Amino acid sequence: MADAPVIATADPEVLEHPAMKYFRFGAGGNPHIWCEGCGIGQIWYYTAMAIDELGLDPNSVVWVGGSGCTGRMCTYWKYDYMHTLHGRPLGFATGIKLANPDLNVICHMGDGETSAIGGNHLIQTARRNANVTAICVNNFTYGMTGGQYSPTTPIGSFSATSRYGLVEDGFDLCELVAAAGATYVARTTTTNPRPCINMIKKAITKKGFSFLEIISQCPTYYGRSNKLGNHLEMMEWMKKTFIRKEQFDKMTAEEQAGKKPWGEFVDTERPEVVEGLHNLAKAQLEAYRG
Repeated sequence: MADAPVIATADPEVLEHPAMKYFRFGAGGNPHIWCEGCGIGQIWYYTAMAIDELGLDPNSVVWVGGSGCTGRMCTYWKYDYMHTLHGRPLGFATGIKLANPDLNVICHMGDGETSAIGGNHLIQTARRNANVTAICVNNFTYGMTGGQYSPTTPIGSFSATSRYGLVEDGFDLCELVAAAGATYVARTTTTNPRPCINMIKKAITKKGFSFLEIISQCPTYYGRSNKLGNHLEMMEWMKKTFIRKEQFDKMTAEEQAGKKPWGEFVDTERPEVVEGLHNLAKAQLEAYRG
């Protein structure tokens, strides 16, 4: 493994980027596979900084990913990770947590695998209230396979598989997992660094199933197909489209048209399956020994 590069600076006190100590170099890219302007790298950084600010031992943190652009996030985490099947990372994440409840398990998924092939895994993990953190990077497209529309792509959008405009409406994933039973549900965008980091920190420390949807720019496919411009122009579009929940709730129906809220939607408590199963196993063992 190559040593983390030292960033050149005129200030002798500044030696390297704060996330470099967590980044695995030589993991299949140089140093990564993401397109210019992609927001996934930002979310990787926000996750690493959340872990850093919480003061967690990185050896106690396991990143889990599936397939696609977002699925590769875990492979750049310098410590333990599991790169799994498309749409199946939540099943693997639950298994890891069951095997070792002391681990902090973070699962990064794209919108396609979260709500399409992995949709049932999503609702069942929320129903069970498994004590894992799920971060959905929602860029409204299948980025690695050519820009097809996904179950979250907004109606009317253009894509490789909706050349004349999408006639299906997309999932609101936060509403979906809230209805399924998640104990923490929130949404933000890559344009909100501090809220992103704070929400990831809360999701990690929350007992039960935590779900955070982060809206991310994809200038290569979704942005290009819908004439939203480069990554900077897409981020300006996101700022206008996603409105802080407190402000959104005060808007009229006409003002809300074409916009969505970001913020915290669910923060509650209920029984968690990993703890429940371990308590059951202990009780059965004690009964057997008795």
